[in-house]
Amino acid sequence: MTIADSVFPMDNVASCIQLPPEEENRIVSELIKESELNLKEGNLYYVISNRWFSRWQSYVGPCVGMLSIDKQSSDNHLITHPKIADRPGPIDNSDIISKGNNCDSNNLDIHRMLEEGTDYVLVPEKVWERLLEWYKGGPALPRKLISQGLELKQYNVEVYPLSLKVTDARDNSQSIVKLSRKATIGELHELVCKIKGVEQNKACIWDYFNLKKQSLLTVSGQKTLEDANLIMDQDILLEVSLDRDHSSHSGMDSMGNELALVPLEPPRSSVSIAGGPTMSNGHSTGSSFSSYQGSSVSSSLTNMDDKYDVYRGERGGLAGLQNLGNTCFMNSSIQCLVHTPPLSEYFLQDYSDEINMDNPLGMRGELALAFGDLLRKLWSSGRTAIAPRAFKSKLARFAPQFSGYNQHDSQELLAFLLDGLHEDLNRVKQKPYIEMKDSDGRPDEEVASECWKNHMARNDSLIVDVCQGQYKSTLVCPVCGKISITFDPFMYLSLPLPSTVTRTMTVTVFYSDGSGLPMPYTVTVLKHGSCRDLCQALGTACCLKSDEMLLLAEVYEHKIYRYLENPMEPLNSIKDDEHIVAYRIKSGARKTKVEIMHRWLDNMKGGDRKLFGTPLVTCLVEDPQFGANIEASVHKMLAPLRKTYSSSKSHDGKENGFISGDSDEQSNISNTESESLSLTTGNKEQEGTSCGESSLQLVLTNESCLSCEPIEKASLIKPNQVVRVFLDWTDKEQELYDSSYLRDLPEVHKTGFTVKKTRQEAISLFSCLEAFLTEEPLGPDDMWYCPRCKEHRQATKKLDLWKLPEILVFHLKRFSYSRYLKNKLDTFVNFPIHNLDLTKYVKSKDGESYVYNLYAISNHYGGLGGGHYTAYCKLIDDNKWCHFDDSHVSPVTEAEIKSSAAYVLFYQRNRSKGQMEGETSQVHTV
Repeated sequence: MTIADSVFPMDNVASCIQLPPEEENRIVSELIKESELNLKEGNLYYVISNRWFSRWQSYVGPCVGMLSIDKQSSDNHLITHPKIADRPGPIDNSDIISKGNNCDSNNLDIHRMLEEGTDYVLVPEKVWERLLEWYKGGPALPRKLISQGLELKQYNVEVYPLSLKVTDARDNSQSIVKLSRKATIGELHELVCKIKGVEQNKACIWDYFNLKKQSLLTVSGQKTLEDANLIMDQDILLEVSLDRDHSSHSGMDSMGNELALVPLEPPRSSVSIAGGPTMSNGHSTGSSFSSYQGSSVSSSLTNMDDKYDVYRGERGGLAGLQNLGNTCFMNSSIQCLVHTPPLSEYFLQDYSDEINMDNPLGMRGELALAFGDLLRKLWSSGRTAIAPRAFKSKLARFAPQFSGYNQHDSQELLAFLLDGLHEDLNRVKQKPYIEMKDSDGRPDEEVASECWKNHMARNDSLIVDVCQGQYKSTLVCPVCGKISITFDPFMYLSLPLPSTVTRTMTVTVFYSDGSGLPMPYTVTVLKHGSCRDLCQALGTACCLKSDEMLLLAEVYEHKIYRYLENPMEPLNSIKDDEHIVAYRIKSGARKTKVEIMHRWLDNMKGGDRKLFGTPLVTCLVEDPQFGANIEASVHKMLAPLRKTYSSSKSHDGKENGFISGDSDEQSNISNTESESLSLTTGNKEQEGTSCGESSLQLVLTNESCLSCEPIEKASLIKPNQVVRVFLDWTDKEQELYDSSYLRDLPEVHKTGFTVKKTRQEAISLFSCLEAFLTEEPLGPDDMWYCPRCKEHRQATKKLDLWKLPEILVFHLKRFSYSRYLKNKLDTFVNFPIHNLDLTKYVKSKDGESYVYNLYAISNHYGGLGGGHYTAYCKLIDDNKWCHFDDSHVSPVTEAEIKSSAAYVLFYQRNRSKGQMEGETSQVHTV
């Protein structure tokens, strides 16, 4: 029996309970609210295919808390039109279930790498029970809610339970076990022994990562699989004792031979840098460093001088990092940090005295210890790739947002690591309270020095020493002119790409008076601009007359969904895949809008009338209105579409029913021709109407388009803000008019459509920096509280660089996220490799030279949905570059490291001769 057979039993369909859609919406919304109030670990959630769920949501309307990520625009439509789709059939999860599943299993697999909100949704148990009662179908895909993190707990539904490959040492057979990463080692033992039919006291289970015995998974306490650093799809080894109990065989194999662990590196100490007692292979068997605070951490660092010699003598730094399942983002950031000279020098020495285990903002020193342990393994393992399992496990404990096996942002991880390392290494044990003073017109030098002194009183670490700079922030109140100047520290600079400031939008312009053909125009506007900016750009492009104005509207399913009449409506409320039109109307003629929607008779479907094309909109001033006025307006707007005039012309000049607007000259010619033709046809249409050449079939309808009333010439139209009319097309209208001009409305921006690009001016790193330093008004959601006005104001903000660190990190803002827009820019940024001179950008008068050299790059390839991260790092001692692609490390030339994938840039400041005198460590500059 297949999955499909089990999903749709025929007797289930007939027994489905049917309620009104609004009642289903109400019940589900209440159940969702109830589940949010009773959030606790262990709660069940069910995975439902978004393909089915979207159909159900279109049927009932949006439920509270259940908006799909990629359906928000559509969900907004549902608010006005709650029922726009038919009732869906039985629940169908077949499209997200992995092939090869056993239908009788209670824990079916779903495809890997699915995205919540796009491929599936999660619903609470009670919601699933109601949906199943109403629609039947399935199969059920239950998943548990688990908590992650220590101090900062985060609840996540474990959509993908841990899958482990069990190898039986007796016959090398393999099995798969699946259980929660929060399951204990004891539960793993019980499950494996049950599957294999083995007594638990005769079984030994090993962590068999990379098909090597790493550590024995002993049943003790409540240690979880996550604590044991077990990861998705890794191997574990089952060994069975034939005649002795488990305890007597903890160090022997199934044949009675003594077991030996293969050392990954020479044993150094009884205490691991990651915390806890270790085996000789360096893998921790403890789960918490806090229980070993009585031990001297320095014992784990006593041999670091030897390691430092290895680093210098054997030219380390060529080890890759294994990908543990979408951990390329982590590997990229780690390689860049590991190849940062001040950090590698620091962590290869004894830094135990600086571990701060009492900092409430830190991670009890565990993150710094885990990072140092990983760094030393990378510098001492030659070219052998390292699996950062212990580090990833530690990361998940303190930053649950990076747990699991989804792709994340390397820059976000970098920011967390730098901040976490700083707090773990903070030399300040008790942070004093310091009240910040206003600048009050004092000299910048005095205020900057005071702010930095206050900062150092609370923050003093290696990260502050080498990675933190200071910038000047100036805020000006637009009402009272109050100037506020502060000097704030920074760890990296997030630079906007100039191309992120603007946006191209395609809008189709219709003539409400029938004086021209509809035509699409592509204009460039400010990304964070308003509809007023869009109207101004369109008006210039389409040569709008002084007595005309543009009425913007969104077309959805061949109807006007909304008018964008508020000039301050932000443009980011318009998505790229929406269809926006602009109607040219006479200024002030906005008393009564007339919407003409087009219908045609579908004889293939029982004679139903179906909407098609783009609505036409005009405005009528005089009152009262009669059917004859409506009919005359419709004839006038249809005039340019008369085939008697367009058929004599070649259609090569138009695409998808529209004349191309790419050429200004062609646009002007087309406008002139169509205007002159339409003026002639307008009179003929009026004559045709009177003599019965074409009598349009017009039907008056209401806002919901449910009631219909035929319009006669003498019909009196009640005054209303909007009059909605159906125009029923017959064969006669199809012969007279070219309806192709009403079809194939272009999207605002065609995503994924490759256009032949003209030569583009290169964007330099300097232009990105200047965009970062440009004065700009604060956004409406980022208002500043003016201490003089005692009100929140949309102040202007200006940033200036004041003090630059030794290690300067630039983050190029290639990703932009908002409710309506998600985008990644692959714009090539030309950045210097040598001698990046930023001296002129630094406002402090310290006389220093700020010249930098590049030493590492974090790259991102691909789009928003996933992509891949790598790193380019320079081996300072060898003056050579290497490409770090997870486990694979290869040499690369300096000419190859510049690409449009560059995402985070790492620079080191050139040291002057004065700085280099008296330093014992070897420093190289390029």
